[in-house]
Amino acid sequence: MGKRGSRSQSQLLNTLTKKQKKHLRDFGEEHPFYDRVSRKEAKPQICQLSESSDTSASESESESQPEQVSGYHKLLATLKNVSEEEEEDEEEEEEEEEDSIIDDAEMNDEGGGSDVSVEEELAAESTQSPHNVALSADPKGKEDGEGPPGTSQASSDEFTDAKHESLFSLETNFLEEESGDRSSQASQDPFLQHVNKELKEKEIQAVATNPKTTHELKWPILGQLVFSSKFQKLETFKPPKDIDLKSLHLQKPLESTWTKTNSQFLSGPQKSSSPFTPIQKELFLIMNSYRDLFYPERTALKNGEEIRHVYCLHVINHVLKANAQVLGNNGKRRSQKFGVGDDDEFRDQGLTRPKVLIVVPFREAALRVVQLFISLLEGDSKKKIIVSNKKRFQGEYGSDPEERPPNLKRPEDYEAVFVGNIDDHFRIGVAILQRSIRLYAPFYSSDIVIASPLGLRTIIGGEGEKKRDFDFLSSIELLIIDQADIYLMQNWEHVLHLMNHMNLLPLDSHGVDFSRVRMWNLNNWSKYYRQTLLFGALQDAQINSVFNKYCVNTQGQVAVRNVPMTGSISHVLVQLPHVFQRMEAENLASVIDARFNFFVNKILPQYRDAVMSHTLIYIPSYFDFVRLRNYFKKEELNFTHICEYTQKSGVSRARHFFLQGEKQFLLFTERFHFYKRYTIKGIRNLIFYELPTYPHFYSEVCNMLRATNRGEEATWTCTVLYSKYDAQRLAAVAGVERAAQMLQSKKNVHLFITGEK
Repeated sequence: MGKRGSRSQSQLLNTLTKKQKKHLRDFGEEHPFYDRVSRKEAKPQICQLSESSDTSASESESESQPEQVSGYHKLLATLKNVSEEEEEDEEEEEEEEEDSIIDDAEMNDEGGGSDVSVEEELAAESTQSPHNVALSADPKGKEDGEGPPGTSQASSDEFTDAKHESLFSLETNFLEEESGDRSSQASQDPFLQHVNKELKEKEIQAVATNPKTTHELKWPILGQLVFSSKFQKLETFKPPKDIDLKSLHLQKPLESTWTKTNSQFLSGPQKSSSPFTPIQKELFLIMNSYRDLFYPERTALKNGEEIRHVYCLHVINHVLKANAQVLGNNGKRRSQKFGVGDDDEFRDQGLTRPKVLIVVPFREAALRVVQLFISLLEGDSKKKIIVSNKKRFQGEYGSDPEERPPNLKRPEDYEAVFVGNIDDHFRIGVAILQRSIRLYAPFYSSDIVIASPLGLRTIIGGEGEKKRDFDFLSSIELLIIDQADIYLMQNWEHVLHLMNHMNLLPLDSHGVDFSRVRMWNLNNWSKYYRQTLLFGALQDAQINSVFNKYCVNTQGQVAVRNVPMTGSISHVLVQLPHVFQRMEAENLASVIDARFNFFVNKILPQYRDAVMSHTLIYIPSYFDFVRLRNYFKKEELNFTHICEYTQKSGVSRARHFFLQGEKQFLLFTERFHFYKRYTIKGIRNLIFYELPTYPHFYSEVCNMLRATNRGEEATWTCTVLYSKYDAQRLAAVAGVERAAQMLQSKKNVHLFITGEK
């Protein structure tokens, strides 16, 4: 007590903690428990013991210094020496409180201020583990990545799951059950063959100059397939007639859960013979071979759910195998002495933890994907898996049936696409480990990221923005872009922006243990190992461009290239002459200007006469719509317009004026038709400024002429503008044979009469 009493007041305030200061104020002396001498004696003993336990006796102090750089062993040290971590935390608190002033208000706030629950300690401890940063996936809280990239302290609005945090950390978990019966077949596992494949520097350099080799095959269900690759070896294969689940190398428990999850699509003898539908069987064979795939015949009405089931199976299978590899190596490293063995044996990770990115257009699609993940992991077992934050997820991604107008009548395909929650701004991280699923996991602690293009765009940011982060995309091994055609109706630039930021080297280390990172990740070759699965409802030049430009998988690419034999023009139900007028363009870049000049100089003069009233001009591109609208205003033409940004009152006025003939022209955008599907009455003359993106929109718009049948069928007209660069859309509308004749012919006008007789 004499030593404490002899200290000066200034020294005392600089060395005491808040609790010590409170005790000194209340009792006039320092509590014996906080004697500084005893702390100084205990601290070096604990630190020296922890260092000596992790290093061998033969190693020098200089050699042990670099070994502590590993984030993995730092985390192990914190788990082994809890008392040391608590002492360091107390010292940090003391340093922060040194400059504080003792006043009555501060003392009154001290009651229970230093009490920390066990769950909070676990959360704080786990945030220091590799792959964890303060990047929230909560769209309703603070925006993701609001802090600088690489920060390890979470904001107050960031989602934290202290209760289950330790369950989902790959670094602190080990494989519980070792599947010894499968060790003999490990070499045949396509996952291991893919991730363990070693490329050479010469092969990578030759990719830029090598021509793409292609080979065509016809499969029973998928039809015409085009295998292509820029690497020298091009392997093709044919689908077997029968599939055994054991030969697919599915990770447990998928062999048992898949049959039940997929039973809704199986019936009769097919249910007992194969766990896959015919289309699922062929698609999964391509997916399981880790080739890139483009399938442009995925429709919400026909096979959308079948395809979602099969790619979710592939995703879960990939994640379980990747995590099992990490957990197994954790156990091996734990069993052997530190520093002994070849570190290359344990290279099983990327630079960041997220390994799968699923891009879907609406929250309803994300909800169905997560529900499939739960079904595939749970199956019919009585023991339910742990799903963190399931109730919150259902509330934010589910929908209320009462929100939809009861009398709203729309086409079947519209009902199938716009079902449930159609919010298009979202992103969520999913962590999967040992029959447990954690929803709303921070991105750098997630295995799977499910997001919309808009949700990713707002977090990736743009050049010059301070708050942006795209490091979580650096080690994506499996990219799935589902319903790609819908992004053409949303904003295709977001998809291009995403692809430009895929598999870039991260700007920050994010606490990664570089001794566990695969060499092809360190060499910045991740894009050559990334498998991309692209699903859409149509063949489109922009989607084809993404697949051809950004898919450079070393295993090769597979694209389904079936040509439509009958076009959507066959579904036109009215007697209508279709005049296809061909315009010439020097190159693809000049098509936009060539179309505008052709329309203004050749087409529009024919419709300026008052006789050609009630003319609807269908415009797929919003930029073309703005250009035409400005031109019509400049020329003072009698027109009105409807686009996706027009308010409901404006839409009603435009439809009324057009029906009554008060406005001669109606400019009508494709996006408005996609999102609303209104029937426009009063159409007598149709002009397709460009062929529709969706082929069935052509027949839908043409059939709108039946809405006001006043015996004017003889005066109806339909004019379509096209060029040689519109071959895919032309084939989808007119049929492949007729489109080929039109493209080969030098004539500018082609006339077809279709409809009911």
